[in-house]
Amino acid sequence: MEKSEIRAMIRAKKRAMTEAQIEKASRELGNLFRQTSLYERAKTIYGYLPYNQEVRTTAMLEQAIKDGKRVAVPKVFGDQMKFIYLEDFTQVAPGYAKIPEPIADGPVADDPTALVLMPGLAFDLEGHRIGYGGGFYDKFLADEPDHPTLALCYGFQVVSHLQTERFDIPVDQVIWADAGQEES
Repeated sequence: MEKSEIRAMIRAKKRAMTEAQIEKASRELGNLFRQTSLYERAKTIYGYLPYNQEVRTTAMLEQAIKDGKRVAVPKVFGDQMKFIYLEDFTQVAPGYAKIPEPIADGPVADDPTALVLMPGLAFDLEGHRIGYGGGFYDKFLADEPDHPTLALCYGFQVVSHLQTERFDIPVDQVIWADAGQEES
């Protein structure tokens, strides 16, 4: 399948999800996430704030703060994405593509070994991903390649194989939870 076909298929499955399915899978993913060695080792988490039917990461990021980790989330500045430290999750507003991001422009996160949570539409078992098309994470990781990376997704977002391009950077670990739908 072409990237555009995979994107359309996954988007349709995500739109068909109920809020209860999203919340259930997100709770399960939060538990699995905290059990990973990547989470245990991380001093800082570069997360993201959920948009539409994405995995609900806010509770995970709030738990990370309670666990003594620093948390930063992305903010887009033109064609560049920077991670901004965030402690108060009410201090966000719709930003680039109406995705929630910090209201403040700083402080800019500066942990070169922070664990980066990778959003995306589809992933394969080798960690390849299809993002949303902006290329922000691939650009960020090309500039800061030492970050460990982890993707949280629903089971139907995991496919057997994805075609990759030279600039695509694979994810170190992909974890998924059943969202109560048919798997593909």
